[in-house]
Amino acid sequence: MNTKKLEQNLIDLVKEQQAKLGYRKESVQLFYPLSSLQHILECHCDITKILYHLNQISDMFTDTLGHITITHSGEQFCFHIPPEGSEWVHQHISDTEFIVQLVELVGRHGCTMDKIFHLFEKQDNPVHTEQVSHGEFDYLIYFESGEDNYYYCFKKEGEHMIYHRFLPEDYADFNFN
Repeated sequence: MNTKKLEQNLIDLVKEQQAKLGYRKESVQLFYPLSSLQHILECHCDITKILYHLNQISDMFTDTLGHITITHSGEQFCFHIPPEGSEWVHQHISDTEFIVQLVELVGRHGCTMDKIFHLFEKQDNPVHTEQVSHGEFDYLIYFESGEDNYYYCFKKEGEHMIYHRFLPEDYADFNFN
């Protein structure tokens, strides 16, 4: 079970939410389908076993995210992060972090793919850029090495750029290719 990967993913999602919406010391609910949890935890367990493992590890993140509670409905899991977890993330996020810069850039009027390419290329790690033709997105961009292992998918809609961020395994599950 890759508990560090789960903790990092939860922190990354709270950071992204705070970059988009701003910080408030409040609880956060993050939803995961079973397949995403199986990828993150590197465990292809059924719902019962995943719940057992999640209940065992929910107290492991108290130093960062506080006491997390986990509920589920069918194959949909909800992680309830207390206000202390939101506050911890806020205290440990910097305006220079990549996700903060990306959210700010995409949120600006006049954002272009060239500006997005430039932001990725000025990071320390090599970047993979691919124009895609499946209709869901226009470009797939990801870092070939380093700690950021997400796939960033971009599409121009009207006058705005939108993006979605996936784990590589979740991207593969969508079978975009």
